[in-house]
Amino acid sequence: MTLGVLAVLAMLFVMFAGFWTDWLWYRSVKYSSVFTTTLLTKIGLFFSFGVVMAAAVGVNIWLAHRLRPPLSAMSMEQQSLDRYRMSIAPFKKWALIAITAVIGLIAGASASGEWRTWLQWVNGVPFGKKDPQFGMDVAFYAFDLPWYRFLLSFGFACAVLCLVAAALTHYLYGGLRLTSPGSRATAAATGHLSVLLGIFVSLKAIAYWLDRYGLAVKSSGLKSADNWTGLRYVDANAYLPAKTILFFIAAICAVLFFATLWRRTWQLPVIGFGLMVLSAVLIGGLYPAIVQKFQVQPNEQAKEAPYIKQNIKATRDAYDIQDSEVTPYKGDYRPTGKADSQRLRDNADTTASMRLLDPNVVSPAFQQQQQVRGYYQFPSTLDVDRYKDKDGAEQDTVIGLRELNIAGIPERNWINDHFKYTHGYGAVAAKGTEASDGGGPKYTESDLPAKGQLGKYQQRVYYGEKTSQYSIVGGPQKELDYSDDSGEKSYSYRGKSGVNLGNPVNRAAYAVAFGEPQILYSGAIGDGSRILYNRTPKERVESVAPWLTIDGDAYPAVIDGRIKWIVDAYTTSNGYPYASRTTLGDSTADSLTDGQRAVVAQQNQVNYIRNSVKATVDAYDGSVKLYQWDDKDPVLKTWMKSFPGTVEKKSAISPALKEHLRYPQDLFKVQRQLLTTYHVTDPGTFYTGSERWQIPNDPTTKSGNAVPPYYLSMKMPDQKNRAFSLTTTFTPNKRDNLGAFMAVDANATSGEYGKIRLLKLPSETPVPGPQLVQSKFNSDPVIANELNILKKFGDSEIEYGNLLTVPLDGGLLYVEPVYLRGANTNYPLLKKVLVSYGDNKPVLEDSLKDALDVVFGKKAPSTGTEQPPGGGDTGQPPSDQTVQQALADAQKAYEEGEKARAGGDWAGYGEAQKKLKAALDRAAKASEKGGKPGS
Repeated sequence: MTLGVLAVLAMLFVMFAGFWTDWLWYRSVKYSSVFTTTLLTKIGLFFSFGVVMAAAVGVNIWLAHRLRPPLSAMSMEQQSLDRYRMSIAPFKKWALIAITAVIGLIAGASASGEWRTWLQWVNGVPFGKKDPQFGMDVAFYAFDLPWYRFLLSFGFACAVLCLVAAALTHYLYGGLRLTSPGSRATAAATGHLSVLLGIFVSLKAIAYWLDRYGLAVKSSGLKSADNWTGLRYVDANAYLPAKTILFFIAAICAVLFFATLWRRTWQLPVIGFGLMVLSAVLIGGLYPAIVQKFQVQPNEQAKEAPYIKQNIKATRDAYDIQDSEVTPYKGDYRPTGKADSQRLRDNADTTASMRLLDPNVVSPAFQQQQQVRGYYQFPSTLDVDRYKDKDGAEQDTVIGLRELNIAGIPERNWINDHFKYTHGYGAVAAKGTEASDGGGPKYTESDLPAKGQLGKYQQRVYYGEKTSQYSIVGGPQKELDYSDDSGEKSYSYRGKSGVNLGNPVNRAAYAVAFGEPQILYSGAIGDGSRILYNRTPKERVESVAPWLTIDGDAYPAVIDGRIKWIVDAYTTSNGYPYASRTTLGDSTADSLTDGQRAVVAQQNQVNYIRNSVKATVDAYDGSVKLYQWDDKDPVLKTWMKSFPGTVEKKSAISPALKEHLRYPQDLFKVQRQLLTTYHVTDPGTFYTGSERWQIPNDPTTKSGNAVPPYYLSMKMPDQKNRAFSLTTTFTPNKRDNLGAFMAVDANATSGEYGKIRLLKLPSETPVPGPQLVQSKFNSDPVIANELNILKKFGDSEIEYGNLLTVPLDGGLLYVEPVYLRGANTNYPLLKKVLVSYGDNKPVLEDSLKDALDVVFGKKAPSTGTEQPPGGGDTGQPPSDQTVQQALADAQKAYEEGEKARAGGDWAGYGEAQKKLKAALDRAAKASEKGGKPGS
């Protein structure tokens, strides 16, 4: 008995520990209202629907028992059942309580999972837009219809369970007889069961009526759109009338079942039910198939045109792409002379700030040069932001935080893992448009402690993308702050984040919740000790706002002396009428997506999305702020009514924070996926699919996945000044030439923030797309020869950076940095830049300036064929014999060295390496002087 009581108490405490630690955490981040609102809603739904289901089943069992006939063992069937009746008799009350309790618990648990649906239904805000078929506000489909469907499914479950329970009870007590002579059912049993069947059929009638509205959010396939949503011709002209007719048939059938209370015969209800089933087959299935076959298919384009138009409009509205501008763009401009080429060269400097530092490539350089200690790390993909340089001009910047790397702790034990090594230290930033003399990042903020252009700020990083373990801080155990030449510096956390462990109940609860008994009795925990957990920005925002979908890339910014993680969050819906659906996981995947960059989706399939919330997480104290970004979004307004006080108004965003806000990548990727089809607004063209685009594969990798979008400061043809933008390219369906170029103004301080511009390339004069441009680079013999020489020097590897596309005066400028990773180094260095413009011969030079000068004919190439003044490839032999000879000497020296090494002649190998270095130095010097003969 004692052991049993102790076991029950232990289980209760485990349950209490989970609840208590959750409450403490929400209270620590000052979002306890989210916890209480969610909890009370779940409890309310649990008890409400659990009690209703239990009561309904219990009442029907009780009623069936009460309506039982006088017992008389007149048949073998009744004699067999009599034994069961006798055995159940002493426990009838307890059996009834047990059955109804189990059913109530299951029903309540299922209903509590619908807390989001309930809150949206109760607090729903109108969209102010009506669907074209029924004239209902979009809010009806987004908020009301899901709740009605849940109630309907609950009603069906309740009716079926009541029917089964009543039928079994009637059978057990003789109200239903399968083998006994005479009537198979008593009048009481017939009346009881017929009413339950009448309720079931009534619910079916309601289902038919709701199905009419469900047609507006039904997904179906169309030739030109796989995820088509909304009514089509056959839906409006066959399914909709059929559902209406079936509603009336089901209602009449339900009345016939209810009438059995007086008639005491099953004849009419059974006939009515059979008629309903037959009607469902003929009217609901066969008739629409006939309409589709003989009316729609012979002239499908004309029949579907009005519905395609409605789908296009709704989809563009739902994904906020309704104002995207499509502008024709020639894309193959050719300079007509030297003056024209000079104009293009000058415009190239003002059109875009070319980001040569690829945040997806240079992370190893940050790691090697700025890690400082093994217990620090940088994310594999760095972030792009904007900071002002010394002159106050905005500079595209690659930034990453030096976060804690738990795997790099010299000696792993519980104290070191959770008490001593608790935080990272400092931000590291580099210019996006420049590299150092050696090819590494040109840092604007570096070292430990960090210093540079970011000024003075709190550098300790207790919360970050890579910080997943819990830490206990602020108590008697001192933390390692950082190490320098003078030794280790100690620190004790002074923030108010985390949960206080001074209370023994709290310690016991966390010991149980984290499965770590040392938390209960360790001497390292004392007055002031606080436990920090849920430390990644995405975890914290998702926890305090579980109704939001979180962007896959939180990025850091130094703002007003603090490091803030900026997190983009979305409100989504799957109930926007006529808007086609997309799968977030598929739409946001590209060649750089990994576990760290995956979108956190509450609803996998959506057909409405808004970047309605901008959130920040303080890297030192973990405080979370939610700001209303889209003040017109009815979904956000609904959630703000549900959780009042959790989201601050847009006006609360400080100017310093707003300077670092940007257009989010995941939303952009969802929109570009939709625009592959929905850039077309003409129903006829949409139906044929002749203008459909696709997102090209990333030509710089072998993953075969989509090219990622790139942040870039540039100006589109209709813009006067450069703007921080997010860009991507499209190719025509199943082709590699360029179909379109897309850019969105990503600067939150801009008056045109979020404006989508599309440049559509002509289909009759194909312009090379990213794959063809990369192939053009790779197949050029001069470029290939020089890259091969670079690779052979020290067994180095070539890595290509982001292939940037920039519209320039009617043509397209492609720029791609080339990195060299030596065998003795584990990080890449920027060594060359590839540039291509139109039909001009692609060039490979040491710097972007030189490459632009060469491609536009301002100077001769350092190697290979000289560019004519007007651009283009004349096919003349190389004029730069000095560089070519130097490279040939380098190749010869390399081969001599390899031969000497294979033969064990190390003296000869050393001599060959000296010759190789001298030859490469001659080539480099000749390149710097323009490669003139005799230089």
